[in-house]
This record gives sequence, structure tokens and C-alpha cells, in this order.
Amino acid sequence: MTLFNKLFGEKESPSPDIKIGGHYGGGIIFFIDRSGAHGWIAAKTDMAGSSTGIAAMKGLSEGLFNWQDAVDVCKKSETGGFRDWILPSKEQLNQLYLHKRVVGGFVHDSATYWSSSESLDGGGWIKAGVWIKDFSSFGCQNTEPKDAYNRVRAIRAF
Repeated sequence: MTLFNKLFGEKESPSPDIKIGGHYGGGIIFFIDRSGAHGWIAAKTDMAGSSTGIAAMKGLSEGLFNWQDAVDVCKKSETGGFRDWILPSKEQLNQLYLHKRVVGGFVHDSATYWSSSESLDGGGWIKAGVWIKDFSSFGCQNTEPKDAYNRVRAIRAF
């Protein structure tokens, strides 16, 4: 109990059982820092909807966003009653991939997901792009142009 709590009579709230795969803060914990008190939570499902330019794919477009729409849909999300969801960085997306079986809710194992990490030189024909992560068993990271379409899993800090 802190000195403030002792002086003013406020009770300390019990700390939750924080563990990888635990349901907490509107999602599922997929990373915990060394302190054991902070980390990252993934939304329980991919973001719903899609970018408008992809609507011609006859229903196959659900969950596919271009990069700017991916950033926006995370910022506007109120999943689990929280409003601080973000698009994961390249490193955060890799941690999410490493714990994809525990987190669950992914559409299928071969989907690619956007990160928030931009790449100034994507190599080859991509001169500027954004890092993506393939959630297949290989887990490759690559860059794609911002107008490509990929899936989105929002995250938030705790």
C-alpha cells in the first residue's frame, strides 16, 4: 500500500492475473515487459469492415484495408470499451505473430497484417512502403505499398 493510500484511506486495487493469453483490458495479452506489470493487448478479432476501393471483390473484401484506412480504423475503434487502440509496429506485430495461437481469432493462417512501421526503401519495385507480417507458418516480414490491402489487428498498451 502506498503512503498516499495510507494517509487518505484509499484501498489498493488487487492486481489482475497478468499472463500471456489472459483476457484483460478489452483484449488478450500477448506481451509482458520485464516489470511484469505492463505490456500489450491484442483485440480479440481482426478489425471489421474494409476499404471502400476494394468493394468490387464480391464479399471477399471483408477485413481488408489499405494502410491509411488501417491506421484510421484502429484510432476510431472502441473495442472492449477502450479508445486507445493502435496499429502495431513491426516489432509488436512480430510478438503478436509469436503468440498467435494463444491470442486466436485470426481469419486464417496465411493472412498478411499491416504494421505501423514505414519503410523508406522497400527494395525492388517498392520504393516506399510499410512493413507487413505474413501469419503463415513461415512468418515472413516484407514491405508493401500503402495502397495494397491487408488485414488489421489493433493493439493497446496496459
